[in-house]
Amino acid sequence: MSLLSELTSIAKKLNLSAETGVFSGTPPDRYIVLTPVSDGLTLMADNRPNAEVQEVRISIFCKGNYNTVKNNLTREILDADITITDRRYVGHEDDTGFHNYAIDVAKLYELEV
Repeated sequence: MSLLSELTSIAKKLNLSAETGVFSGTPPDRYIVLTPVSDGLTLMADNRPNAEVQEVRISIFCKGNYNTVKNNLTREILDADITITDRRYVGHEDDTGFHNYAIDVAKLYELEV
């Protein structure tokens, strides 16, 4: 399991279109873009990694009020035992009419070697 696949499942559950990187095609009035931020290993005393921390930025794009999407997504993320490391309003895109809100998340996974 990966953080991207978990977030994609959450988006599907909330009826949100999700893309990785950049949204392709004509975007709907509300969607998310998932961007991997880091994929690090945690070391133990024997210097062998036993877990990895995956981090992803979720960029919410929404015409109109984005708070419902933000709140529903936050609830589902926390219910999935995913850690929210930051949330911030990025800005309004005047040329497209989208509000952009970012949620940074992280999750620890047992290392599959």
